[in-house]
Amino acid sequence: QVQLVESGGGLVQAGDSLRLSCAVSGRTINVLTMGWFRQDLGKEREFVAVITWNGDSTDYADSVKGRFTISRDIGNNTVDLQMNSLRPEDTATYHCAAGRLVLGLRRHSAYEWWGQGTQVTVSS
Repeated sequence: QVQLVESGGGLVQAGDSLRLSCAVSGRTINVLTMGWFRQDLGKEREFVAVITWNGDSTDYADSVKGRFTISRDIGNNTVDLQMNSLRPEDTATYHCAAGRLVLGLRRHSAYEWWGQGTQVTVSS
């Protein structure tokens, strides 16, 4: 069983940075595609970023491209999301997701395991 635990969320001001981390247990991340999604109250779960199982490819939502960076640490079995130049519209609960998918990386239904999420609130 794969377990994911997110950390690093908080309350920040617009323009600030945060670094989210997802600790993975039960399987090594070099066999898992890892994604970050976010969901605000009353809204659909939204794709944010993904890194493929071999680390060769990353993808970002247009809304975060150039501001967010996804990375992984094989030794610690963690996946991070560095978020810079935060905006109020980035406010959401951020979830880490994992799966053995190779297609449909932006679809939340393609992922098998999910973390509970960490709250990010950006004030204007």
